[in-house]
Amino acid sequence: MTKGLEGRVAFITGVARGQGRAHAVRLAREGADIIGVDICAPIETMTYPNASEADLAETISLVEKEGRRMVGRKADVRDYAGLSAAFQEGLAEFGRVDIIICNAGIIRMGEESDDFLADWNDVIDTNLTGVFHTVRAAVPALRAGGRGGSIVITSSTAGLKGSASLNSSGCAYTAAKRGIVGLMQNLALELAPESIRVNTIHPTGVVSGMTQNEAMAQLMEQAAAGGENGISGMLNALPIEMLQAEDIANAVAFLVSDEAKFITGVQWPLDAGFAVR
Repeated sequence: MTKGLEGRVAFITGVARGQGRAHAVRLAREGADIIGVDICAPIETMTYPNASEADLAETISLVEKEGRRMVGRKADVRDYAGLSAAFQEGLAEFGRVDIIICNAGIIRMGEESDDFLADWNDVIDTNLTGVFHTVRAAVPALRAGGRGGSIVITSSTAGLKGSASLNSSGCAYTAAKRGIVGLMQNLALELAPESIRVNTIHPTGVVSGMTQNEAMAQLMEQAAAGGENGISGMLNALPIEMLQAEDIANAVAFLVSDEAKFITGVQWPLDAGFAVR
């Protein structure tokens, strides 16, 4: 593809680093301007740091280096009013939206906190309700454009098959990522007559802030030593331990392009064969 998204605008959540940043840069390279949000603040139940405001500023800089514009705002997908206000600022700047990428997501690594219900609620509120908030905030403008469009929701291999766990955050993660599929199917059916396509992607492990941190390193060390934990049975079929964020972004760039104009309602594994093991 060469500037296949020229003149279009993408709204991306969790944009400050990792997959969100990779999506922003890749789509900017294809000609899209970006509206992006990120929480840029810690969540108490999580065991790894979220992105920072400096990370968000770096994403904006990288988009601008591709010759495109970006409206980047600090917003929490759990807060519908704040998220909607941030989106409306970008919409006022660019006058349109064509692509929605619901990417923001969290999980608590390691043991439960003392408040297991808070662990559950934070993951559900971010990974499932946050997707609903994102869609409700941006879909009216997408429909009003009358040009069709594309919505991509980041699920996970956990949205295709579960793994043994009683951990509240891990169970919430799987429940949310599976719930996203049902939401996607509802939206795909409703919006298809308007040429708005809706799909989920299901990545295996990806190099990102969620996987590159002390809590994950401890789990990987334990699993490598033969211990049982939330990641000990997670192996890809291909000899690839983890994908790069750019690998996911390349797939998404295709999925939102006109080359994929016939693809909707699909659960796309980007998983190095994880789901077939």
